[in-house]
Amino acid sequence: MSDLITPGLVALDVHLGTTAHDVITHLANQITAQGRATDAAELAGHALAREAKTATGVPGGIAIPHCRSAAVTAPTLAMARLADPVDFGAKDGPADLVFFIAAPEGADKDHLKLLSRLARALVKKSFTAALREAQSNQEIVDLVSEVISDAPAAPAPAPADEPAAAGPAAAQRPKVVAVTACPTGIAHTYMAADALAQAAQELGIDFAVETQGSSGATPLDPALIRDADAVIFAVDVDVRDRGRFAGKPVIQVPVKRGVDEPAKLLADAVAASTDPQARRVPAASAQESADTAESKKESFGGGLKRALLTGVSYMIPFVAGGGLLIALGFLLGGYAITDVADAYLGENTLWNLPDAGLAAYLGAAAFKIGSLSMGFLVPALAGYIAYAYADRPGIAPGFTAGAVAGFMGAGFIGGIVGGVIAGLACRWINSWPVPRWLRGLMPVVIVPLLGSIIASGLMFLVLGGPIARLTVALNDWLSGMSGVAAAGLGLILGLMMAVDLGGPVNKVAYSFAVAGLGAGSLVENPAPLMIMAAVMAAGMVPPLAMALATVIAPKLFSGAERENGKAAWLLGAAFISEGAIPFAAADPLRVIPASMVGAGVTGSLIMVFNVVSQAPHGGIFVFFAMNNTWPFFLLATVIGTVISALLVIVLKKFVRKAPAAQVQPAAAQSAGVAA
Repeated sequence: MSDLITPGLVALDVHLGTTAHDVITHLANQITAQGRATDAAELAGHALAREAKTATGVPGGIAIPHCRSAAVTAPTLAMARLADPVDFGAKDGPADLVFFIAAPEGADKDHLKLLSRLARALVKKSFTAALREAQSNQEIVDLVSEVISDAPAAPAPAPADEPAAAGPAAAQRPKVVAVTACPTGIAHTYMAADALAQAAQELGIDFAVETQGSSGATPLDPALIRDADAVIFAVDVDVRDRGRFAGKPVIQVPVKRGVDEPAKLLADAVAASTDPQARRVPAASAQESADTAESKKESFGGGLKRALLTGVSYMIPFVAGGGLLIALGFLLGGYAITDVADAYLGENTLWNLPDAGLAAYLGAAAFKIGSLSMGFLVPALAGYIAYAYADRPGIAPGFTAGAVAGFMGAGFIGGIVGGVIAGLACRWINSWPVPRWLRGLMPVVIVPLLGSIIASGLMFLVLGGPIARLTVALNDWLSGMSGVAAAGLGLILGLMMAVDLGGPVNKVAYSFAVAGLGAGSLVENPAPLMIMAAVMAAGMVPPLAMALATVIAPKLFSGAERENGKAAWLLGAAFISEGAIPFAAADPLRVIPASMVGAGVTGSLIMVFNVVSQAPHGGIFVFFAMNNTWPFFLLATVIGTVISALLVIVLKKFVRKAPAAQVQPAAAQSAGVAA
């Protein structure tokens, strides 16, 4: 693996400028000149952006600028020994040894392991001394090649299953575990790990570390975590499976402090282990961690659910902004604005207003912006479904498949199908074993190209037509619903909105409404707009009902619940179903059934009254998005609120007669959950 660095990538005793920017730019040019990158400016830009996040200077006169970049064609090390040291942000002064680590975006783990070995070696004084004494470029190459070929992958301390010292004294030694991680996962992750390990050995501390870097991570033995007195998180990114450390005293700092101040961090961790007031890893995430560990091999159904919810979550801002702007256009320009908006915007300006005046012109602008935003609904849905499966390489194929679905009239169903196909195809393509020289092209060229061909090709040639016919049939069925059928659908949606108050079932109902919103229109297809209104009104009922119940029968609720009731008025009015969670947490067997009954009634009434909403969120504050049906929206919401409020009062008063002393702790606990 010595091809990571060659004599042509080494510069000894040179003057490369007075700033880190100068040195990085020169080394990027050197890498490009050696045929290891396609664009020196792009490579330097990525490295400088990384430098801006965290300075890469480390103690001992060393700097390790590094980055991932699509401009890099092969994992590369470029080294400069500077005649005039340059400041790279280290506390002990400027650097005279600079290693530029350049990794392709799709670098394989074998090369990343070698790069991480170099980073670890740079904390060893004997290695850096040899670099300063080397007389030729080839000698530098030999030194580096020896380190990255032979260095052990594990950090300095003894293996986790072997005690660091024998005898009775070992039992008295403090036990500390750590996690190190940086955004690129190449250099600081491993340097911090080894710096902490060396300091722990000098301080007589039993120590184990987990490096969550690009070359992979081996999780700490659960027994080590269990026995640890404290934990150090030296990280610039989220710690994976943080819940494993639940309850442990924790010192959390940027990863660079693990390199600069390892002894101080260990001393702080030992001190925290005996301090009852020390910060601790929250226990709430422990179950979350266990769930994550169990779901590493995700089922197809679980993956599909996660992908759909991801797609909807990224799609909602397009719909929310677009829907509200369309509604604002109607408010300013009237409902006839749909026919004249293009003409107003094409033929008029603010200084040449149409005959209808300023309000109509602004209404046309708002309507057009909203319509264009809504046009991204299906592509965004498909793009981010694919992203959930294949990360960034899936976005372009997913968006393209979504655009094809829109072109063919396949609607949001086609977007879902296209997004799933694009995501799975990209994930499959990215798993291909390809030559090292091709890995850099995979995420930016190969995967998007082939993923787009597969997903969009299938949509055009095979799936688009049948899905379009299915979409037309579904729209016809929804548009033709009336009476019992419409009321039944509203009932089901209302029950789903209240059963878990913002949980998965609630999100499924909301996602169904939002996904169909783009196909709705006031004249030709109002059914999706009615579904949106039903979901929004039903979701408002639980918090409003709990707020009303605390006013009607305050003695049935604790002081904390009555305070929560005051906030629930605003939360409910704004369509934030989670406003009822404190009440449900304290008394789920009464609050949730009562909420479901009222929400179900409201959903049914919305469909019966033919209420529409062109906005996906906002509650009563987006009444102007409901055409002239907003009084019926309010009526249905009030009826459901009253039903749920009276029902919860009856259940609390007659079904369970618990002493107030029993209610108070639960309520207090629920207030804590809400906070």
